[in-house]
Amino acid sequence: MVPPDSSNLCDVLIVGGGIAGASLGARLAGQMSVVVIEAEDLCGRHSTGRSAAFWEASLGAGPARRLSFASRPMFDAGWPGSETPLLRRRGTVHLTGAHGDRIEGAEELTGEHALVHLDRAELDRMIPGLREQWTGAWYEQSCADIEVAAFHAACLAAIRRAGGIVQTDAGLRSARRSGDGWEVDTAARPIRAAILVNAAGAWADDIAARCGVGGIALQPMRRTVVQLRVGRAGRDSLRDLPLVTDLHTSFYFKGEGDNSVWVSPLDETPVDPCDAAPEEIDVANAIDRFERAVDWPVEAVERKWAGLRSFAPDRMMKFGFDPAEPRFFWCAGQGGMGIQTAPAASLLCASLVRGEALPAELAGIDPADFQPRASVQVR
Repeated sequence: MVPPDSSNLCDVLIVGGGIAGASLGARLAGQMSVVVIEAEDLCGRHSTGRSAAFWEASLGAGPARRLSFASRPMFDAGWPGSETPLLRRRGTVHLTGAHGDRIEGAEELTGEHALVHLDRAELDRMIPGLREQWTGAWYEQSCADIEVAAFHAACLAAIRRAGGIVQTDAGLRSARRSGDGWEVDTAARPIRAAILVNAAGAWADDIAARCGVGGIALQPMRRTVVQLRVGRAGRDSLRDLPLVTDLHTSFYFKGEGDNSVWVSPLDETPVDPCDAAPEEIDVANAIDRFERAVDWPVEAVERKWAGLRSFAPDRMMKFGFDPAEPRFFWCAGQGGMGIQTAPAASLLCASLVRGEALPAELAGIDPADFQPRASVQVR
């Protein structure tokens, strides 16, 4: 490894330019010297860039849900300086009947996030054509689409505006501890950093291995989304259709265009870290579950794609310094809630990296819930 020169020194090197690394970089830049390195030619090419993200109060539970609630006002305020509104109100219809009628932690949802029960007649008025198995629904009016591209771009811009560096085509090859920091070899140049942050998503365990740090048994899971054109002649546009799901059991769909919807079969297929592509069986499942839910003829598959969601064995997000390597910081395992929780999660991680007390915005959130090696069997 070629020793880095003084121009390649930084306080914090963040590995991964997706929303996890970008949002944390936006929190740290300006107070610390920050470099974000991304292996691809474009930040966010994998999970972040393929997410059909929405902010939904009922999604998740416990610590993850608390991060989500803390993130909502930050999204509303356009953090970190987005000129584009980051949320677009959509609402969720949680269909009941086929899979029961219980939403975990529903009692925590109050005020604007409270669930409203719809009987079958009210449900038919909102979404005509639903199949007969649905007895009613819970309506969650505060659900909103997240403008992922605008949010991610605002984070990257904030890093650069504060003097940080974002470098693509700069995958980490290897790293070793040297004195009070790291000497890192990347595809672009050598870098010396005091702290190394692993925000590499599905590749986080691989990055740890290249740094001589034990993994935390992360498992990437493939998730598929299909855009369908449906026949609904003479009916209103589907663009503003609520998110519709069977209690997040086997599908969701939401309006995309006048006659198109995005449908996911909520697949979670274990895969190795990869450039995920949709499998035909998952596309077929998406169409089948959609047609079993609603009587809207499918005319064509207009688009299909897949992304990766990575989980630790206990399905908890992992934020914090590694107990065995105190200058190696984990920011991984966000599962399907990485974008929804990013404003608060990045604030939590920034506080931990700087060794500061948590700010008031994170009241009720305990860093111990996110310890990297809690309940992990290292492979």
